[in-house]
Amino acid sequence: MARPPPLGELPPGYTPPARPATPQILAGSLKAPLWLRAYFQGLLFSLGCGIQRHCGKVLFLGLLAFGALALGLRVAIIETDLEQLWVEVGSRVSQELEYTKEKLGEEAAYTSQMLIQTPRQEGENVLTPEALDLHLQAALTASKVQVSLYGKSWDLNKICYKSGVPLIENGMIERMIEKLFPCVILTPLDCFWEGAKLQGGSAYLPGRPDIQWTNLDPEQLLAELGPFASLEGFRELLDKAQVGQAYVGRPCLHPDDLHCPPSAPNHHSRQAPNVAQELSGGCHGFSHKFMHWQEELLLGGMARDPQGQLLRAEALQSTFLLMSPRQLYEHFRGDYQTHDIGWSEEQAGTVLQAWQRRFVQLAQEALPENASQQIHAFSSTTLDDILHAFSEVSAARVVGGYLLMLAYACVTMLRWDCAQSQGAVGLAGVLLVALAVASGLGLCALLGIAFNAATTQVLPFLALGIGVDDIFLLAHAFTEAPPGSPLQERTGECLRRTGTSVTLTSINNMVAFFMAALVPIPALRAFSLQAAIVVGCNFAAVMLVFPAVLSLDLRRRHCRRLDVLCCFSSPCSARVIQILPQELGNGTVPVGVAHLTATVQAFAHCEASSQHVVTILPPQAQLVPPPSDPLGSELFSPGGSTRDLLGQEEGTGQKAACKSLPCARWNLAHFARSQFAPLLLQSHTKLSRLSPQAVVLVLFGALLGLSLYGATLVQDGLALTDVVPRGTKEHAFLSAQLRYFSLYEVALVTQGGFDYAHSQRALFDLHQRFSSLKAVLPPPATQAPRTWLHYYRSWLQGIQAAFDQDWASGRITRHSYRNGSEDGALAYKLLVQTGDAQEPLDFSQLTTKKLVDKEGLIPPELFYMGLTVWVSSDPLGLAASQANFYPPPPEWLHDKYDTTGENLRIPAAQPLEFAQFPFLLRGLQKTADFVEAIEGARAACAEASQAGVHAYPSGSPFLFWEQYLGLRRCFLLAVCILLLCTFLVCALLLLNPWTAALIGFLTAQGSRNLRAARALERTFAPVTDGAISTLLGLLMLAGSNFDFIVRYFFVVLTILTLLGLLHGLVLLPVLLSILGPPPEVVQMYKESTEVLSPPAPQGGGLRWGVPSTLPQSFARVTTSMTVALHPPPLPGAYIHPASEEPTWSPAATPAANGPSNLGPRGLCPATG
Repeated sequence: MARPPPLGELPPGYTPPARPATPQILAGSLKAPLWLRAYFQGLLFSLGCGIQRHCGKVLFLGLLAFGALALGLRVAIIETDLEQLWVEVGSRVSQELEYTKEKLGEEAAYTSQMLIQTPRQEGENVLTPEALDLHLQAALTASKVQVSLYGKSWDLNKICYKSGVPLIENGMIERMIEKLFPCVILTPLDCFWEGAKLQGGSAYLPGRPDIQWTNLDPEQLLAELGPFASLEGFRELLDKAQVGQAYVGRPCLHPDDLHCPPSAPNHHSRQAPNVAQELSGGCHGFSHKFMHWQEELLLGGMARDPQGQLLRAEALQSTFLLMSPRQLYEHFRGDYQTHDIGWSEEQAGTVLQAWQRRFVQLAQEALPENASQQIHAFSSTTLDDILHAFSEVSAARVVGGYLLMLAYACVTMLRWDCAQSQGAVGLAGVLLVALAVASGLGLCALLGIAFNAATTQVLPFLALGIGVDDIFLLAHAFTEAPPGSPLQERTGECLRRTGTSVTLTSINNMVAFFMAALVPIPALRAFSLQAAIVVGCNFAAVMLVFPAVLSLDLRRRHCRRLDVLCCFSSPCSARVIQILPQELGNGTVPVGVAHLTATVQAFAHCEASSQHVVTILPPQAQLVPPPSDPLGSELFSPGGSTRDLLGQEEGTGQKAACKSLPCARWNLAHFARSQFAPLLLQSHTKLSRLSPQAVVLVLFGALLGLSLYGATLVQDGLALTDVVPRGTKEHAFLSAQLRYFSLYEVALVTQGGFDYAHSQRALFDLHQRFSSLKAVLPPPATQAPRTWLHYYRSWLQGIQAAFDQDWASGRITRHSYRNGSEDGALAYKLLVQTGDAQEPLDFSQLTTKKLVDKEGLIPPELFYMGLTVWVSSDPLGLAASQANFYPPPPEWLHDKYDTTGENLRIPAAQPLEFAQFPFLLRGLQKTADFVEAIEGARAACAEASQAGVHAYPSGSPFLFWEQYLGLRRCFLLAVCILLLCTFLVCALLLLNPWTAALIGFLTAQGSRNLRAARALERTFAPVTDGAISTLLGLLMLAGSNFDFIVRYFFVVLTILTLLGLLHGLVLLPVLLSILGPPPEVVQMYKESTEVLSPPAPQGGGLRWGVPSTLPQSFARVTTSMTVALHPPPLPGAYIHPASEEPTWSPAATPAANGPSNLGPRGLCPATG
């Protein structure tokens, strides 16, 4: 047998065949999808070749561009405002919120600081004097908080919210009231004398000890001051508010206390009060009429007897109200205490925040560790701090996640053979993805898209996992370049084979994230847009910059440098071998309908004597699949790329086969080909009559049924406890609040655009409809509704009754009211008003007119003038109503002794544009409860609008749960549009609906099992590596302290990734092997004018279905498939006889002085 020539030498006169840049398709010779794919692959091929020629420049410019975009992170803004994160701009809620801010300003009237006390032993009763003592200890510690800022001391009495401070003409009384007027504290201690200890105000009068609420009896004080000052108006004010003896008339928790006042009901009996009985029905502040704290505000986990009497409770709650920053600023503006510090609203906010943080800290530390009760404290500043902490970037987790991905990429792509090892490529790819993520986020910052918690906590890891998937795909494809591809075109071949898949997945991911922006939640919308932009940057990096990295690594491998440590030469001296296509014996070249380059089953053999590596192509008549192939002749192993060389054993013996360890040959593709695919696609098993395909279908059918059932159990909603780290004190407070005190303060806002004076009946009806909602907490049966319209009407009825008494007794006459009461004089002034600018007064109306008619309505001509008088004369009632009028009625001071008549002229208030009715919502635990309450409130407002009253509900439930009314509809719309867009993108690019779903299956050949197995073999490794890389990126989310991240991102995305992996590697191959469509291409080999149709191998081999005649020319389209062909032997190839089966061996180390097979195309000069 003639000895084969060296592989490094080419036959004389050989000229390589031309490679057209773009496929040439004759009409009718190819389907449109193949033409389009061929055209797109041609573009990708040209792109890859261009990148390889200028890989250094492309890498430098790419890194420069991405680095410049990453600098945009310096202007990033992290949004922590709940309203901005949750309320959609332009939505109904947003418009209502803007209307409220336009009329009232940016802030609420007050902020709440809360203490919740629960027993350490579950279910223990807290309605005991001992439990209330502990509550008093914690509340008292919190009320004594002081902070020093700007050289001043700030305590609760300076910054608390005080409801309805009256204006008194007597200067001494006014100063005393200013110091004594109590803070609004909603606490169960107000049922007892001990509640006065929380009020820190004090006043001084000569000859008396310091006046505090613990020793203040308002009735006794007024009696003592009566001879020295005219306090009739103030006394009437206290009588209307039902102040009485204030706290000194309430029972003492411990009547043995030396400071327990003698006026306490149990002072003399020395008996401890029945706590449950005292708390039944709620408690009162210093005013019984206007400050009633209902049970639901104070007690949680209540239990009652069959008669409805309170028996026990499991939680106590106290709420301290503070002024808003604007209120605090206005209160001390121009005051002598702040004139020297440049007082500003920002400073006021800093004072409040410092006090609130200290309040929470001291309250939580108030009780000893061994106490039977535990205190949970919370403030509005605590919520802000939680949101800021939730939005912070965890540098340790980001660095740890990326280091883990670097290690995985490097270890996964390292090989024993340095010519195949790509560890440095893996490291560079991960670092490139990290830079692409940073550049994408920087671009988002430059575009003005605000960051939020999802951006900082989730997106860096999610984008890393998605981006590295494509890195693995390109790296795998680069190592499996088709035989015969010139070294200069290796990157082009890689992009031609995988660029379509990368493009489709990236476009689909971007479309998915863009479609998620349809959900009407700004935080999710911003996250989706940022994710889409980051995916786009990843796509640009993978398609433009990473091929340059691959090209540089190709040079490293050719120059026989070590992987990672590329400065050192490789000891194994592996080199890349290029096998050029050669002419056939009769001058023809192999052509095919849809496949030009195909992986041929060949064997490599090393000649020990000549130190040459030869490629062995068996004759087509003797081409029989290896017996070890489980799928028989349906699946031929590609045997690695042409760079795999055979090793040469040292020694001087005869011909020696070069062998490698089995572990060095094992990889995921080998596992898929030899074990996984045969097991999955075989028709039956020895242990069961059921085929694996049937088992897979049954299991996935059961999984589908389980998933559909689980979909019916999905609930909307996001609990605040999910965004608070578990195990913290804040989480404990929110859990206790959700369990025991699920109450929400809301308001029914009435707008302008209608006449309030003529729409009173409609306003009363609106209030009644709203009060009848299931979630609205009704007031006690003994208490009138707590709204401004009811308070206003009740006040008018009260002064009308006083006027009637004074008129009947003769103290008020037609011409004088000075001898009447204060209320009678006020009624006199209102009754003579006509509302006519020409004749404003009519004294004949004193006996013919009533301030409130028989139907309970206020005369329209008196409505706005009476509103002015009520606002100025009943500050406690106004404050209790929380009306928040806009425009605010003018100030007007009543002077009963004015004789000029000017005091009879009462300025009318301007038509109202804003007013509100306060309500409490209860029992709102789940999102369905909120949605039901919101729908009921919206329906009541819709009915009122038909009567001409413009109103809308306001409050946190409507602010943060309104989106759930249409969330599912928006979600389903986004999913439908996403699926449609994904299908259209694939179908338009591939012009085939089947191909849009089954990209690789249709271009393979043979039976369904064969094509499914080949597709599985080629995709198993990159899909598995991509899934593992995604899971590694998501793994860092599992270490988050926030349940929101773990439950809604880590768990969900991990399950989706695993399900996608199972569907792609298990279910889809089975479905294709059973129901797969026919192939689009048929492989043929043309040796002459007649087509060779070799017989099929035994056992069900590849069938050569070809027509009897062929067109004169055929298109050349490269597809990502492997086909076993039987071409005639190439010139110069060493042919084994059919009976000799060559040994499959690893790469050999050529002699140092051996000729290079690259010749002038090589990247490195031959060494010798």
